[in-house]
Amino acid sequence: MASSSRSSSSSSEGILARVSNTVSQSPVLYRGRQVASDAAYVTKRLLKSTGNAAWFAGTTFLILVVPLIIQMDREQQMNELELQQASLLGAPPAAPSK
Repeated sequence: MASSSRSSSSSSEGILARVSNTVSQSPVLYRGRQVASDAAYVTKRLLKSTGNAAWFAGTTFLILVVPLIIQMDREQQMNELELQQASLLGAPPAAPSK
C-alpha cells in the first residue's frame, strides 16, 4: 500500500511537471511575454518623451511668459497710480484706455 501511494504521488508530480513544462514552453505564453515586454518598452519611451515635452514647455513658460506677466502687472499699477494722482490733483477722471 505504501508503494502504491508513492507511485501515485510520483505519477501526479510527473503529470504536473509535464503540464507545467508544456505551458511554460507554449508559443502563446512566449508571444504574451514578448507583447508585454514590447508594451513596457513603448510605455517607458512615451513617459520619457512626455517628460521631455513637459520640461521644454515649463522652461519656455518661465523664460517667455512670466516676465511678460510681470511687465503687464507693472504697467497696470502705473496706470492706476497715474489715475490716482490725477484725481488727487483735481483733474477730471479720464476713461481707462484699453
